[in-house]
Amino acid sequence: MLERKFTQFLEHFLMEETNKILLVNGARQIGKSYLVRYVGKKLFTHFVEINLKEDKEGDQVFADVHTTSDLYMRLSNYCSEPLGDKMDTLVFLDEIQSYPHLMTMLKFLNQESRYRFIASGSQLGVALSETPSVPLGSVTIEQMYPLDFEEFLWATGISKEWIENIRGLFLQEKPLDERTHQLLLKRFQYYLLVGGLPEAINNYLSDRNMARVRQTHRDIHNLYRIDASQYDKKHKLKIRKIYDLIPSNLENKKKRVVYKNIEGKTGKTFSDYADEFEYLTNSGVALEVTAISNPRYPLAESEQKRLVKLYLNDVGLLTHLLYGLNVNAVLQDIKSINLGTVYESVIAQELSAHGFKLYYYDNKKKGEVDFLIDDQEGLNALPLEIKSGKDYTEHSALTKFLETPDYGIDRAIVFSNEREIFMKKGVTYLPIYYCMFLSNDHRGESVILPELEPV
Repeated sequence: MLERKFTQFLEHFLMEETNKILLVNGARQIGKSYLVRYVGKKLFTHFVEINLKEDKEGDQVFADVHTTSDLYMRLSNYCSEPLGDKMDTLVFLDEIQSYPHLMTMLKFLNQESRYRFIASGSQLGVALSETPSVPLGSVTIEQMYPLDFEEFLWATGISKEWIENIRGLFLQEKPLDERTHQLLLKRFQYYLLVGGLPEAINNYLSDRNMARVRQTHRDIHNLYRIDASQYDKKHKLKIRKIYDLIPSNLENKKKRVVYKNIEGKTGKTFSDYADEFEYLTNSGVALEVTAISNPRYPLAESEQKRLVKLYLNDVGLLTHLLYGLNVNAVLQDIKSINLGTVYESVIAQELSAHGFKLYYYDNKKKGEVDFLIDDQEGLNALPLEIKSGKDYTEHSALTKFLETPDYGIDRAIVFSNEREIFMKKGVTYLPIYYCMFLSNDHRGESVILPELEPV
């Protein structure tokens, strides 16, 4: 079994957060169902799993359930053994977006507390927008992603203790020795090829046959396209077109979505495709990065939906589409191949998995900076530039960005393949694999306020 960070959160929630139902959102084939099944069977005497997508396409046992009593009755008929109570029974409603009416019912199931419930889906954002009565206060929605780079390291035999030692060096802004640097850089390159989809990683671990890994990428990429075609007729063709354009958009200099290319019509803007973008991002198959022209903390206040970049949710899917079985395109320093797109994609994947909302800087006079994230500790914006080549110290847009007094930002990070760490004119240069230590995920942490003085 592949070890996941989400496991610890899931166990804590099911044991401690007894007054809410957890909804796990994320793309298909990232391991949601497997993880819930593993934890559910570990913690509960009775574990019941119902795949509502299969039910909708088959017997439709739960299609006309409109009261909690109806649901309990169908559950008793569905299960081969008597169920217990909230303390020892977990009911897993998988692909719950297939039946939006059950989303509304979660509020009442939570209030009655007969059993513990957990739900997951690949389009929960879309389903909630179509739900007549959203069960606010009764549910907690958490996003799950493919395995990040640190989880990939675990899977390939790197111990947590070893990684924690490296984390210590990152915090001190110290470089690794040459041998360790090369070891991590090689594993990072393998991660670019394999990605973080569990089936692809398991296939790689079994015999390192990239043909099997690429077949998995091909199958899942096609699955995502098929899912898009199941959306209503008004949107499905445009969704598939936007999704299919992602790799070619990323190969352009600007990398942003060109709206006229979606339907071949000039004058189109983001608002014409807002529903399609919402589907792709809410279903977890694409990562959205929106433009900021005047960076102010928090960045959400300066967000511009007019200019958008989209990245695939998994870097392995991208390298499959770009290079196929030519692994040397990533593993060897081939001058004709620019890996900038791939490096940006993996950083988008890492930042998303670590709890960051993604932005980029766009200014007609100053240029573009790859990513902006909220630095909650410094209460400021933190610009990030991603470099895959030898010219990693050349970044005119980032330099102009830092030289703008109105922004009040004097710190930035450039990630590259180089081992050495140094700071120059406010820019800290870090090796690319150190990206795994940037995190905005505070689940499970505790911050206790000081006791108030008596009146």
